[in-house]
Amino acid sequence: MAAQQFSYAIDEAARTRAERMDGKLLLVTNVQDLSAAEVVARYQSLADVERGFKVLKSELEIGPVYHRLPDRIRAHAAICFMALILHRVMRSRLRASHSGLTPERALEQLRRIQHHQIRLNGAPPVSGVSSIHDGQNEVLHALRVKKTAASQQLTLL
Repeated sequence: MAAQQFSYAIDEAARTRAERMDGKLLLVTNVQDLSAAEVVARYQSLADVERGFKVLKSELEIGPVYHRLPDRIRAHAAICFMALILHRVMRSRLRASHSGLTPERALEQLRRIQHHQIRLNGAPPVSGVSSIHDGQNEVLHALRVKKTAASQQLTLL
């Protein structure tokens, strides 16, 4: 039995078209009444939404939660949306303050602030937050958040 010979041919016209597209992003849509600028704007907003999901999964550590009831699904989606909005507001305010902090570093500082409520010997409860150190003060200032009054800070904790 004779061996088959291998052969090929290059479609030069197709190759030229492909080379012209090298390094370019081609946006294709089935919506006919959009201008090119509108297609690009929608693509960019899609990329922004995808970045938002990345933030939710990684930086905000919102993992997958499985709900069956429509009200719980809506509530979970609303919480995720609010968390993302707060993250973006934080990022915007931190940039505007030129603090050099990222939302992740700011949250790392703020996580150490604790709220306490103490009741001794049946007396009315006393509540407040743990002492706020300079780093946390800087974060609160950069975020334009009012610091709790000193009388509400529990220095013994």
